Amino acid sequence: MKKRIAVLGATGSIGKSSLDIIDRERGFFEAVLITAHSKKDELERLKKKWPSAVCVFSGEEGGGKKLTEAIKNVQPDITINGISGAAGLEPSLAAIEAGSNIALANKETIVMAGRLALRLANEKKVKIIPVDSEHSAVFKLIEAHSLLKINELKISEIILTASGGPFRKLSLKEMENVTAKDALAHPTWKMGPKITIDSASMANKGLEIIEACILFNVPVDKIKVVIHPQSIVHSMIRLSNGVIYAQLSKPDMRHPIHDALHWPDTAPLDLDTLSFDSLTLEFEKPDAEKFPMPGIAREAAKKGGLYPCAYNAANEEAVTAFINKKIGFTDIPKITGIVLEKDWAPDYDDKETVLKADADARLEAVKIINKMA
Repeated sequence: MKKRIAVLGATGSIGKSSLDIIDRERGFFEAVLITAHSKKDELERLKKKWPSAVCVFSGEEGGGKKLTEAIKNVQPDITINGISGAAGLEPSLAAIEAGSNIALANKETIVMAGRLALRLANEKKVKIIPVDSEHSAVFKLIEAHSLLKINELKISEIILTASGGPFRKLSLKEMENVTAKDALAHPTWKMGPKITIDSASMANKGLEIIEACILFNVPVDKIKVVIHPQSIVHSMIRLSNGVIYAQLSKPDMRHPIHDALHWPDTAPLDLDTLSFDSLTLEFEKPDAEKFPMPGIAREAAKKGGLYPCAYNAANEEAVTAFINKKIGFTDIPKITGIVLEKDWAPDYDDKETVLKADADARLEAVKIINKMA
């Protein structure tokens, strides 16, 4: 019996890769819901290719409600959430509520409301399967070692890799003058604009640190980051005996998507495989002065409450302002840091509290941006 798949954010990089996998393996999968937010013409083309799928354009008035209603009505077996940013939170919760497993590329779901999402998934008996290349690697490494429950007796570290982005070799002074076009020139990955700029600032790695804490239930001091420009090693785990295990593959998001769709099984995939005939792997320590966003995220993770939510919201507003040429690239961490000086300690137990904190943090960020502009 085919697995029924919903693809949210189908016109983005994750969505396109997902539909490619579904297209390659139509004997295993069926696309039953396809959504887009900003590319209506492209969604119309997808509708012709996938005539049996429900297609929803969420970028119009009432589109968000139509999206969540469609998830409820279609009730997919697996929902791939490739929506960018905080906008992906409510669709994730709607999919879990509908009893769908989640192939989660939208890390903001966990960063903003991880405890809420995990609790709901437990109640509905659905699985959240990470699709970020880093978290997918950790997820598979844990499964490979049958570490069903991470504890300090088995895993001493989770090591997330980072490409370093396009500005790895620039000085802090040089980074003050880079443009959005420069930031979008990622050396190894092809991604959407927001996540590509997050990669350039390493804000994305900050989000991944927070996500790893919550998904794998580990303290933040057990999560390390190492710069790895080739993007071949996607993550590593160090066991208590000191031995490190790594997951390696070419930088192609179809690998983690394919793993998530076939979970709990592993299936053949006809993509170029990694060859060691001519391969150099480099690793270096991140420069915290040039790239302060992971450090800011660590502090947010330690404080807990709604600090991670505020981190994400402030960064999103700062990235938008940078794209619109209102601020410089190095202002992104400044704005995020200032927003997090506010009190975001209150705990949360419902979606409304999270969304209010998100809105409040955005207002704080916009105030700071307007003073800078």
